[in-house]
Amino acid sequence: MPTFTNQATLSYNNITTNSNVVTGQLLEVISAVKTAVGDTYSAQEVVTYVVSVLNSGTTAINGLTVTDDLGAYTFGTETLYPLDYIPGSIRYYINGVLQAAPAATTEPPLTVTGINIPAGGNAILVYEARVNQYAPLAEGSTINNTVTITGDGLSAPVIATDTITAASQPQLTISKSICPATVAENGQLTYTFVIQNSGSQPADADVGAVIRDVFDPILEGVTVAFDGTPWVVGTNYTYDQATGEFATVAGQVTVPAATYVQDPTTGLWSIQPGTAVLTVTGTV
Repeated sequence: MPTFTNQATLSYNNITTNSNVVTGQLLEVISAVKTAVGDTYSAQEVVTYVVSVLNSGTTAINGLTVTDDLGAYTFGTETLYPLDYIPGSIRYYINGVLQAAPAATTEPPLTVTGINIPAGGNAILVYEARVNQYAPLAEGSTINNTVTITGDGLSAPVIATDTITAASQPQLTISKSICPATVAENGQLTYTFVIQNSGSQPADADVGAVIRDVFDPILEGVTVAFDGTPWVVGTNYTYDQATGEFATVAGQVTVPAATYVQDPTTGLWSIQPGTAVLTVTGTV
């Protein structure tokens, strides 16, 4: 609760005297809370934010402006924004009733105007922002997000903050290729599986990653290697030559964590995924 002070001056016959200093407290009737739906974020993820504004006073306050800094941070002499507001995503409620969408900028920072809050009531803004290439992704990284509410009827800006943390987990993708693409009967071919990890944590044995496939045509005389090391059937993988069903044993597929590099000039972050390669060779 902010305080204020005041002092009077009395002047007479070229004499000036000061009164005592009085101190008061200004009761703020507008309060705000900002919350992300979910505590973590990943590359290109859509984050939903909820801004709740409460008017505890007896008079409606209209025409407020809500400014969201979209996680802005200083990089050299530049200001970078790790979140992109998704145009048209905003929803505006007064006392729980959906209203017409307010005016909102599309360029950062996000500015929403014309917000009205009835006496003893509340307004809620719900909107989405996408994590972009200015967002740090390494272990322990955060996006600190602040909204500032200004307008007539407010003695000072009302501020609410929220922090989300980069997801601490593996994020795996897999691609498959065949060589040669054209093979004669009784010819040999190789399937290559490339597994990439864009997450900040390695996919270790405890993750229990498993690759499954059914080879058609069925392969005979199968040999398997993982990152160039030969694998043993029954220990590292299983293969049913009658059906062509192949599966790795849980935990045998491991992939290192990604590394993240920020360009010293632009501030853009790039992801260098951790990679593992599985090859399966056989005769058709």
